[in-house]
Amino acid sequence: MRWTRRRFGSFAGASCLAVLQARAARSQTKARVVVIGGGIGGATVAKYLAASAPKLDVTLVEPNPRYTTCFFSNLYLAGLRSLKSLTHDYETLARSYGINIIHNAAAAIDPVAKIVTLTGGTKLAYDRAVVAPGIAFKYGAIEGYDEAATQIIPHAWNAGPQTELLRKQLESMEDGGVFVIVAPPEPFRCPPGPYERASLVAYYFKQFKPRAKILILDAKDTFFEQDLFQDAWGRYYPGMIEWLPGQFTGGIKSVDVKTRAVKTAGETFNANVANIIPPQMAGELVQRAGLADQSGWCPIDPITFESTLQPGVHVVGDAISAGDMPKSAFASNSQAKVCAFAIEAALTGSEQPAPHLFNTCFTFLAPNDAVSDAMSFKPMGGSIKINDIFISQVGESAEMRRQVAHQADGWYAAFIHDVFG
Repeated sequence: MRWTRRRFGSFAGASCLAVLQARAARSQTKARVVVIGGGIGGATVAKYLAASAPKLDVTLVEPNPRYTTCFFSNLYLAGLRSLKSLTHDYETLARSYGINIIHNAAAAIDPVAKIVTLTGGTKLAYDRAVVAPGIAFKYGAIEGYDEAATQIIPHAWNAGPQTELLRKQLESMEDGGVFVIVAPPEPFRCPPGPYERASLVAYYFKQFKPRAKILILDAKDTFFEQDLFQDAWGRYYPGMIEWLPGQFTGGIKSVDVKTRAVKTAGETFNANVANIIPPQMAGELVQRAGLADQSGWCPIDPITFESTLQPGVHVVGDAISAGDMPKSAFASNSQAKVCAFAIEAALTGSEQPAPHLFNTCFTFLAPNDAVSDAMSFKPMGGSIKINDIFISQVGESAEMRRQVAHQADGWYAAFIHDVFG
């Protein structure tokens, strides 16, 4: 009901007092934002909401007490970083920004009642919800490769125990063995990731297992920054890395977990160590909550990141249909800031700034040879389109590449501070 001066004046005595008391109570109650998922996107939304809109009550729901970054985890596989250096907690977000951190999992979202139900039954009411669930895997896409199989043949596409398992297997592999990487179809998290992994594992092999081979079985016929990778493979790891496109293999059909045999449409490849990266979709929670469409990803308003399927619920990060934006950490961070400002404007009546969306990515070809790309984006026609782009080029000087590798380390530290405080 819309209150007008005439309607308000028609109430008298106790009725008038009751309305005034109810309004006063509402004015003293903080608007509640529940953020589900403590990865890069979710942590950034929570931090920026808490920092820029202290009148909001911000809760971050994340089952794990620490977060290990997928980005830079290939450096761990190469022995160039520790897993500890890639692992971060939520203490600063709670202590310095007043965010209520709940280490639990969200089981359901009711967008009509505006309630998030946690595992165990606890219910959290919200005025706005943000979901940053990351990715889930389509295990049925490759016969023989299900969730149980990941304990033997890791995907290592969620950093942590899976990354440790793959590292141990690479260390145990005999010199002269074959490491098979199955690269997924698009879209997937971190487009250069499988090929950076091949590069850095090759660096490790070159030192300790120089007769080892790496075989990349790809679902695609081309891949992002292909010329940069293939140039580096020829310079640093000649004869060690072989890439077979989907048009050659006919696609990956099945995996024998016991023997580590990977079968394509026309041939079977035997691996000593295998790394299967399955096709991907948005995280399971958004599938259950009706936030994903038939594509398996979440359609959103590119200006506010509010779901186009469920009003009052925003989605950021790898789970969304983001047009030209890649599924990367920096893209998630950029989306999260725009989303936070949109929620602040909706709940406090402030003006929402024009959305500025960016992505920056550093990719290592060798310890002292890194390349980068930088992109800006703008909402256009209900989607997100590239506005400007820079990508490193083949033939850059060794000194330039060393500088980029050095910049990457500084970028990581600054980026983590921006996200986790």
